[in-house]
Amino acid sequence: MMKIARMSLVTTLAGLIIAGTAQAQAWPERPIRMVVGFGAGGGTDIIARIIAQPLGEILGQPVVVENKAGAGGTIGADTVAKAPKDGSSVFMMNNGHAVSASLYKTLPYDSLKDFAPVSLVATMPLIITAGTNVPASDVATLIKLAKAQPGKVKFASVGVGSTQHFAGEVFRSLAGIEMRHVPYRGTPAAIAAVRGGEIELLVEVAAPVVGQIKGGELKALAVTSAKRFPGLPDVPTVAEAGLAGYDVTTWYGLAFPAGTPAAIITKMNAAVAEALGREAVRKQVLEASFLPATSMPADFTNHIASEIKRWAQVMKEAGVEQQ
Repeated sequence: MMKIARMSLVTTLAGLIIAGTAQAQAWPERPIRMVVGFGAGGGTDIIARIIAQPLGEILGQPVVVENKAGAGGTIGADTVAKAPKDGSSVFMMNNGHAVSASLYKTLPYDSLKDFAPVSLVATMPLIITAGTNVPASDVATLIKLAKAQPGKVKFASVGVGSTQHFAGEVFRSLAGIEMRHVPYRGTPAAIAAVRGGEIELLVEVAAPVVGQIKGGELKALAVTSAKRFPGLPDVPTVAEAGLAGYDVTTWYGLAFPAGTPAAIITKMNAAVAEALGREAVRKQVLEASFLPATSMPADFTNHIASEIKRWAQVMKEAGVEQQ
């Protein structure tokens, strides 16, 4: 009887393996939707569009970027969390996803359990920028300006709960200044507000602002990472400017809805590695101010869990209240 049971189990497992392999070989049978939780023109949108084309070539089906902006990226996350578990929808996640897990009192999804991480794609620092009319060219003069006019200095971001918002709040807390956060629905609108003089500061990932900084339309005061950014080697880090311990680097990665077959996750993971292994793609990623990065699904899962814990602690120490 035990032998029969064991043989039955082996047969069942073998059948599942064969079925999973067949499913991965068949997938994708139609275009894949890559959901971005922010508007067009922002860092998440840029890296999504860079990686989507080579992924489509490798997988044999178009990968179509779809913007679902709002609520710090949580609308896009919820869209994918509730999508069919067949590999037809994938989420271009950034570390705002980890921030949102602590910033919001309630979310319509579980930031870990409702997603099946695939791989990191890239990392990038943020840049604290100012309009050309703002009488501050570095962090020290910015702090002096803000202290002289408490609450008058405003900083823009792509939305409440975004990494950009949180990076600005942590900066405000460490600097001991009062600044007012003004959220926008997308990067282009936030940049326009700063360039137009409506807002003094913008905290944004490097990709959308490096060109305008080099062109003189915006001023870079500091980069948020622990090390200087190769794309702007003369701009100091926030820590170098006097706020020791400040370190915010955003990351980007892909995740399916939880319950997506492992064979599909494995196939997409391999496709990401192949795409970023292409010299032309790596060049495009680097020229757009990103740093290419890949990982195995389990490692990316651990990374997200670690980031959620980290930002919960940072939020507590910075005194940022839940929304």
